[in-house]
Amino acid sequence: MIVVYSIITLDKLKLDDPVGAISVHGVCGLFGLLVVPLSNDGASFGAQIYGAVVIFGFVFVASWIVWSIIKVTMGIRVSSEEEDAGMDLHDCGVEAYPEFTD
Repeated sequence: MIVVYSIITLDKLKLDDPVGAISVHGVCGLFGLLVVPLSNDGASFGAQIYGAVVIFGFVFVASWIVWSIIKVTMGIRVSSEEEDAGMDLHDCGVEAYPEFTD
């Protein structure tokens, strides 16, 4: 239920998440962190929120560094011609959905 509503909400916010990774890992992961104090007297909501902020910060910084290195070394975009032709044609040598092309 959380995943479904999260996907709907992200779509309404126009956030691109084509495979639902943010909903599954981000939203449901955060939910999992926040329900721990309900079943564990030794855990607190403050500590769980702090942990979520630390995890988000680490992943954001690490991802930024990795994507920056990839962008500088080999690039993260294909050429305009490859994009227009479609990556299936470029990578596999066939069109993925020929019935939808002109």
